[in-house]
Amino acid sequence: MDLEAIPGVGAKTAEALRSLDDPEAALERGDVAAVAGAPGVTEGRAARIVRGAIRARHDDDGEFLATDRAEQVYERVLGLLQARAVTDYATQRLRTFYPSAADSRIAEVNEFVERAVERDPSEDVLDALEGVTPLSRPESLAVRDRCLATTDAETYAEAREAFPELSVEVVEDARGLADLARGYSTVVALDEAFTGVEVDGDVRVEPDALDRPGEVVPERVLSFFATNRDRVRAAVAVHEAAGLETDVDLAELDDALAQLAADGSVAGDEELDRLSTAVDDLDAAVSTAESVANDRLREAIQEQDVTIEGADLLSLVERGAGVDSLLSRELADEYEAAVDAARDHLVDALDLRDGEASLARRAFGDQPTFPVEHDREAVSRLREELSAARDRRGAQRKRDLAATLADLREPTEGLVERALELDVELAVARFAEDFECTLAARGGRGFEIEGGRSPVLDVPFDEVEPVDYGVDGVALLSGVNSGGKTSTLDLVAVVVVLAHMGLPVPAESARVPAVSELHYYAKSQGTLDAGAFEATLRDFAGLTERVAERGEAAASAGGPAGKLVLVDELESITEPGASAKIVAGILEELHDAGASGVFVSHLAGEIEEQCGFDVTVDGIRALGLADGELVVERSPVKDHLARSTPELIVEKLATGDAAESRAAFYGRLLEKF
Repeated sequence: MDLEAIPGVGAKTAEALRSLDDPEAALERGDVAAVAGAPGVTEGRAARIVRGAIRARHDDDGEFLATDRAEQVYERVLGLLQARAVTDYATQRLRTFYPSAADSRIAEVNEFVERAVERDPSEDVLDALEGVTPLSRPESLAVRDRCLATTDAETYAEAREAFPELSVEVVEDARGLADLARGYSTVVALDEAFTGVEVDGDVRVEPDALDRPGEVVPERVLSFFATNRDRVRAAVAVHEAAGLETDVDLAELDDALAQLAADGSVAGDEELDRLSTAVDDLDAAVSTAESVANDRLREAIQEQDVTIEGADLLSLVERGAGVDSLLSRELADEYEAAVDAARDHLVDALDLRDGEASLARRAFGDQPTFPVEHDREAVSRLREELSAARDRRGAQRKRDLAATLADLREPTEGLVERALELDVELAVARFAEDFECTLAARGGRGFEIEGGRSPVLDVPFDEVEPVDYGVDGVALLSGVNSGGKTSTLDLVAVVVVLAHMGLPVPAESARVPAVSELHYYAKSQGTLDAGAFEATLRDFAGLTERVAERGEAAASAGGPAGKLVLVDELESITEPGASAKIVAGILEELHDAGASGVFVSHLAGEIEEQCGFDVTVDGIRALGLADGELVVERSPVKDHLARSTPELIVEKLATGDAAESRAAFYGRLLEKF
């Protein structure tokens, strides 16, 4: 896929997308989260890029929404969809659904909808979705306890690129390795020539290390799962609540995650915890052990009567003997007991094993001293041994856990992706359920809607009266003020937009024309001045011209024909007499071009007289006034010129309780209608 061929993707964005593992696959499956992983690409931008890729794949020019009002209708229905999403991901992903004239795109979404409406948006599933977010890349990882070593410049460059987390060093010989081993816990030599070389420290000769990144840097995998642990567990909860099938052993995944600490280290390993605690507590344990010995020895001295004859004392002094000699001579047993107590305390406090215990006992020597002091060299040796054992254990556990999680990474990514996509499906399912939707058929010149209810009205949906309306070609829609003409146009626009998005429509059944563009013109606010009036005429001139061109092109290509044109009270642009003529002329052009359309007008009768063809005039029939409120039949009546509100008022007065003279006046007025 040529990334720069995607609408809206320039060279800079294409370069950012190429940093992804597989940008083409991400775009193919509409993975907004993956695309948003590219540097500098937000989720909103990712949604637009994915939508552009969809357009490119279906050869869609993206011009279906041809007017501002048509765009507004799309944004309204999209907002209703997005309001039913739980995750931010689904909110952005739903933006990749857009009205299209491409049959292949509509069919693709229809298939998605058929799966989606089978989903059960239960509260348990929706609650579980609250914790799901797209997987995140860990922050820059740096591993300080090991390094790579090589004598070759080319290998050095390859290693730097393959292992940005590690330090890579160039050495000349075994002495260089030995120097590195004094500064790092582990040194991995990449040259086979070092095989058999004996160097103090943990030095491994692994010429194939570049091919085994997971073993050399297990922190990569561990960091990924540590960063995304909560997201993964939330996705697992979604799968369990929704009863989704998965190719991941959820028990194995949960067990592996339980062994992972938040910082990416291994948790739950008793031996590793023992060694780590021993290293951390070593100094404190040694200090306490000294206190144990000195307390025991001080107590023994206080309780012991020591008698030294003058000749013996003189002999000791002449030899320069001090307290140590006195202890050795008079309190040897007590000193031995005190030191044994110190050794036992150190072993017990650090929970040391056999070999470690032997080293620990050397921390207190047999030569009597007072106060008792530890042997610094022996303690240092013990620290080195414990630290090395801890590091070996930790490294092995990291490798073992990373190996397990590495095998689970790809299916886990799919696990999270499916949970997020489930939210998209459930949003569509909830939309279809909330607005009692069905998939519309496409074809024919006009449209047919049965039991349609507009979800964009400012009243609760269950209070919206259903509307039946159909048009074959172009038609005029008449009706009293506030009778529902604009609402009917909105309903038609909503149904057409949703059907061309491939989504279900709010009706018992519906058929819409397979058109290439939707032109919806809202009611003008007052009479236009000369310049604005001229601009409006130019707009409609271009519209009728393009309708004819698209109709001919579609006829030869077998694609969607013409346009659907919805216009709300165009007569308000100028004087009523001129308006009727202008609207009649536009209707004639659209009729001749084979377009479909509905024009709402209070001048339907005048326009009908001016038209050069038998234009259909439909009407929203007013049933009368009740308590000052208009009562209408919401579904337009075919071939019916609706009465105006003034006519209804005059009729009410003429048939009311007015005086005879006034009743006659009202009757004469009524005859004028």
